[in-house]
Amino acid sequence: MRAHAYALGMIETLGLPALIAAADAAAKAANVKVVTYEGADAGIVTVYVIGDVSSVQAAVDAGADAARRVGRLLHSHVIPRPDENVPKMVKNLISQAKNKEESESLPEEVPEGGGELET
Repeated sequence: MRAHAYALGMIETLGLPALIAAADAAAKAANVKVVTYEGADAGIVTVYVIGDVSSVQAAVDAGADAARRVGRLLHSHVIPRPDENVPKMVKNLISQAKNKEESESLPEEVPEGGGELET
């Protein structure tokens, strides 16, 4: 098993406002990339950030503080140099999120007449 040279940080909040505040603070605190977020039941959402270990730790700390101020922080964690299977899992989350966004933005049905308005 091979480890990666970057770290993965996770911030889990209750509610979207706290998550957005956490992601914003994390992105501004250090040189990290906010890669995706994932929603679970009952308003639990998690944001994922990647970068070098010290940057991710600083970003997660800042994001956790922001989430506490705005709403409710549930958990935060940093995995330094994750195993090669962990990034694969995160990539699957990213692709699922993109597919969901694309399917939600497409209309389910095209109205008859090409969707033109009658005048």
